[in-house]
Amino acid sequence: MPLVPPYIETLRPYEAGRGIEEVQREYGLTRVSKLASNENPLGPSPLALQAMARSVDGLNLYPNGGLDLRRVLAEKFDLKTENVIAGSGSEGIMSNIIRTFLCDEDEVLTTEAAFIGFQVLAKSRGVEYRTVPYRAWHYDLAGLAREINERTKIVYLANPNNPTGTIFSKHEFDDFYRHVPERVLIILDEAYFEYAKDNPRYPDSMHYRYDNVITLRTFSKIYGLAGARIGYGFAHEDLIRNLLKVKLPFEPSSVAQAAGIGALADREFLHHSLEVNARGLKLFSAAFAELGFRVVPSEANFVMLVLGSPEQADQLTHELLTRGIIVRPLRSFGLPHCVRISTGTDEDNQRAVEAMSSTSIRSCVGFG
Repeated sequence: MPLVPPYIETLRPYEAGRGIEEVQREYGLTRVSKLASNENPLGPSPLALQAMARSVDGLNLYPNGGLDLRRVLAEKFDLKTENVIAGSGSEGIMSNIIRTFLCDEDEVLTTEAAFIGFQVLAKSRGVEYRTVPYRAWHYDLAGLAREINERTKIVYLANPNNPTGTIFSKHEFDDFYRHVPERVLIILDEAYFEYAKDNPRYPDSMHYRYDNVITLRTFSKIYGLAGARIGYGFAHEDLIRNLLKVKLPFEPSSVAQAAGIGALADREFLHHSLEVNARGLKLFSAAFAELGFRVVPSEANFVMLVLGSPEQADQLTHELLTRGIIVRPLRSFGLPHCVRISTGTDEDNQRAVEAMSSTSIRSCVGFG
């Protein structure tokens, strides 16, 4: 009997986007714009930084498992503390969901080329992992509903979706939910919630407080705290109670929890981040389309380009790297012919457009 299970031996680990210093060394560059990982280019929320600084005096003490943040979130969203969980990013909570609810005979159902972090976590459990193709780069919720069977335990939905940037509507989700048995757990990953929440078509999951739905959100994106690793989730208290049994007892850290609480209070930073992102999306969508690229309309803080072939996607990624622009090729997601480009500062965005206009790949007829 092998020491390592076959589903772990064959699992491809999560591969993070390339770092600025690495690219500078490799290509001899002094100026590099990282537009690969959907990070906030403005940095962390100032109020979050202040809260982190105040928290360091207590680093000799164990944290309280995110209880302070849970209480703040419960008050903010008119919930009980028992309905809230905090963890090391939304992926930390995803990991706990996988460990808590999946049995050997269960299966996971989601879209093709789902968020790579979820793919790795779900496949690491060794259960059946099934997908339904996109429809015009959107979740095919009707198709997912038809694929639910007696073994389906978890359905994973990201809204907005990473890596496509698309959303599903209230009507689509309502119709989908009518076909989901109560025994099936729906993960609603809303890591990019803040970017889409003002769209009247967007189904904010806080208006769908169903017993079999877990909402996941994060401070890694619009609040600029990706390095702090802090996320949270909402669900029925029975689901949260069981998740708390398996999560690490002192997760998240005291500093991360303080950062989250500080960030929630920083409305000015939130609005500024939304304004910068909106300008970036508008620029990218228009400029890249004018250059002949197929741009998938996005409700997040990135755009996805559909190239004519995997070779074109690889070539574009390489040429942009040589020009000091780091983007995210999506081969590991399952979309080898696509590239994802995050919005940055106004200056970074303009540099990206200029770099794109100078690449050898200027007109691409995408497919899918």
